[in-house]
Amino acid sequence: MSRKPVHLAVYDTYADWETGHATAYLARAGYEIRTVGPSREPVTSIGGLRAQPAGALDDVRPEDSSLLILPGADLWETGDQLAPFARKAREFLAAGVPVAAICGATAGLAREGLLDDREHTSAVSFYLAATEYKGGSRYVDADAVTDRGLITAGPTEPVAFAREILGLLGVYEGEVLDAWYRLFHDSDVTAYAVLEGAR
Repeated sequence: MSRKPVHLAVYDTYADWETGHATAYLARAGYEIRTVGPSREPVTSIGGLRAQPAGALDDVRPEDSSLLILPGADLWETGDQLAPFARKAREFLAAGVPVAAICGATAGLAREGLLDDREHTSAVSFYLAATEYKGGSRYVDADAVTDRGLITAGPTEPVAFAREILGLLGVYEGEVLDAWYRLFHDSDVTAYAVLEGAR
């Protein structure tokens, strides 16, 4: 079955540890992971990894994608340099294509107004409250939240973030998805049997 690629945003100071579980298991399921940057110029992660974006943000169209993933980054906190990525998220959601945001990217989406009418989470509620967004009553104290095509998670929950992504795209479902989460989040060795049985 042919699948549209998943677009992974990369920009200077992006948090390279936050999306690895998701992208690895999406790739194993047959999704092409296509990096997208502010331009095609190389960027450097918080961990010092240099990434060469496969494409520029302006060239990405929702109809050509299965999902847009936005990792956290120091730049979400230091101005509006990453605001175009939040605007692209708005475009994706309006077209019915899902978006997944973790850590600082949730603040970017809050500033864009995308969390005002959706259940969501982040690091802590007062982190998003500092953006002066209008969605505080929709904040959920959970590891990760999915609402109408938008996944949000805090910086300490890359495995829960991946769980929501894998579930939303149908890579794993039900007890298999639960077993995948238990294995990688809780080191639950009993989950191996469930995953092996699903192959």
